Amino acid sequence: MEYKEESHIRSLLKGISWRVVATADTILIVLFITCISGECSIESAIEIGLIEFVVKLAIYYVHERIWQKILRNKQVSKKLTLFKTISWRTIATTATLIISGAVLDDFEGAVYISLIELFTKFALYYFHERMWLKMPLGKIRRLFFNKK
Repeated sequence: MEYKEESHIRSLLKGISWRVVATADTILIVLFITCISGECSIESAIEIGLIEFVVKLAIYYVHERIWQKILRNKQVSKKLTLFKTISWRTIATTATLIISGAVLDDFEGAVYISLIELFTKFALYYFHERMWLKMPLGKIRRLFFNKK
């Protein structure tokens, strides 16, 4: 399918939808790791999730806009989607390592969280990206802003 430039609104909505999925995943992973270590902490899981939501939403938006320039007027293959996924996972996993390490004050736990997230979010992001590629441009704007 040929890639067409997305509006800033679409990039923002795409970022928000991704952050909802990704934040839920992060909270579950942090809860899992803290429970395995014997210090089950829903508070830490939610704190990390909320910090990530805000920080990564901003980073995601910039990442999307950069990829807008790279993909302009190109055929978007599964291979290009894979490259985009790898670039995002590199940035996002590094951010997770830093955020969870700071909140938990536990580098080892942060590494485990980041490693698990690397795999779960790799798959989730790839499918999220492919889903958004199938959504017709303009329909989302009309849905939210009732424009013709």
